[in-house]
Amino acid sequence: QVQLVESGGGLVQPGGSLRLSCAASGIIFSIYTMAWYRQAPGKQRELVARITSGGSTNYADSVKGRFTISRDNAKNTVYLQMISLKPEDTAVYYCNTIPPRTASWGQGTQVTVSS
Repeated sequence: QVQLVESGGGLVQPGGSLRLSCAASGIIFSIYTMAWYRQAPGKQRELVARITSGGSTNYADSVKGRFTISRDNAKNTVYLQMISLKPEDTAVYYCNTIPPRTASWGQGTQVTVSS
């Protein structure tokens, strides 16, 4: 059974930074394209960043230059480094594969950007 466990969220002031982690189990992690998604209150879940098995990355326009996705295949973990955070980055952040495994969404980790 695939499990995805996100951590690292919190409350941060505008301009601040956070690093999110997602530990995966139950899959051959290294062969999958992994992604971070987020869902803000009242909005649909959106794709934020993705990283292929070979390490190629893509980002939503709204986070380009501020967020960096990375992965450690030895630890079955994907990361999201976020800098210059804005109030509009406030959301629950999730990791999943591309395409997402609908039965494998974790609890997510809450990121709140507020002064």
